[in-house]
Amino acid sequence: MIQVTEKAASVIREMLKEYPDKDFALRLMIVPGGCSGFQYQMLFDDEIKQDDQVFELHGIKVVVDPVSYQFVQGAEIDFVDGLMGRGFTVRNPNATATCGCGHSFSV
Repeated sequence: MIQVTEKAASVIREMLKEYPDKDFALRLMIVPGGCSGFQYQMLFDDEIKQDDQVFELHGIKVVVDPVSYQFVQGAEIDFVDGLMGRGFTVRNPNATATCGCGHSFSV
């Protein structure tokens, strides 16, 4: 399961208002990169594949491909707004290490 905080869902719902004619889901993916090996990538996607994991939380859909899901199962997507900036974060219980900037991780 993937979790989404109410704060993150609220920001996503607000962003989706820019696309009233589309039925977008938030796609969470893992891609190679960063100093720790993997990075999170999030984008709006209107194509849900048959083997995607689909979660409906706080009025939004989150989809994850099967390869990425094995690395993010149990993760939580949040939105932070603080002194160091604002943006989405992923708390991933499967990550064994993260880089100093927090944008990449290893498992």
